[in-house]
Amino acid sequence: MLAGLAVVAAVVFAGTVGGGSAATLAAPQNTAQPSISGSTTEGSTLTADPGRWTNSPRSYSYQWLRCDANGNNCSPISGATGRRYRVTQADVGHHLRVTVTARNNDGTGTATSASSATVTTTRTGPTNTSAPTISGTPQEGLVLNADKGQWNGASPITYAYQWERCDAGGAGCLDVSGATGQSYTLGVADVAHTMRVRVTASNSRGSHAATSNQTDLVAPSKSGGAAISVSTISLPDRLIVDRVTFSPQPIRSHRAFVARFHVSDTRGFSIQGALVYALGLPYSWVRNAPEVATDGSGWATITMQPTAALPLKSGGSLVVFVRARKPGENLLAGVSTRRLVQASVSRP
Repeated sequence: MLAGLAVVAAVVFAGTVGGGSAATLAAPQNTAQPSISGSTTEGSTLTADPGRWTNSPRSYSYQWLRCDANGNNCSPISGATGRRYRVTQADVGHHLRVTVTARNNDGTGTATSASSATVTTTRTGPTNTSAPTISGTPQEGLVLNADKGQWNGASPITYAYQWERCDAGGAGCLDVSGATGQSYTLGVADVAHTMRVRVTASNSRGSHAATSNQTDLVAPSKSGGAAISVSTISLPDRLIVDRVTFSPQPIRSHRAFVARFHVSDTRGFSIQGALVYALGLPYSWVRNAPEVATDGSGWATITMQPTAALPLKSGGSLVVFVRARKPGENLLAGVSTRRLVQASVSRP
């Protein structure tokens, strides 16, 4: 009888040991990798499928991972522990994975999904609904002010300004160095150009830029600002001799006198580099003088030498023919101009 009990005990012991080994192997084992469904676009919701498991898991837990652009170097996303995950701005440009942990009474098992597609976004920076504008008079020494226009987008939105100098036709625009404020004071370099301003609006989603229309041509200062180059003048604009002075005045001797001629264009801009020719009439009364280019304020200064034939009498006059032209153009064509002016002559 004792021998029989020993045999039974041995069988029970062997069954107990074998049972313990079987319990260890009863933890969930993954047989089909977890997967992710849904659109990988910012703002969309992704759903994790736990995959397939043996040994009848009683529950699943989830941890979403943010990975690099190649789907590697993954890190847990704080708080992202549900079966569903809403894609955020921080995920844009990254890949996502999810790790699933399956549990039953005998233990746990884990498995990680394949990498998702790259997360993209349809949300961009602010959008412009009304273009920026410029207020103020486009004249050297005066101030222009920019209005940013109207923008849509998530707050807060910040705005940056860049003033641009363009050619007379509104093309060839270049940034003005350092001109990044909402206001801009026009300088000599802006004369005979147009101006515009570029406004860049930025928020957490990105940035966009919008540009104003060009101003009218920037005029020189009324107090005697710099002239513009004659090379910029073309038809239908033309040159004009708009001011004349003689010194001395009246002419009282046969000594040389100085004639000064100011050249502008039909828009009122002083012109630098125009060639001015002056000839006394009748021809025998004054010797010929060479052409002179107008200076940086639009004036040409010519020394004229009367001959002994110039009559010096009270109430007399000397007629002077004046021509202003653009170098390289035909003397009788292009933007050139001609005018007769008169200097007073008197007795010594």
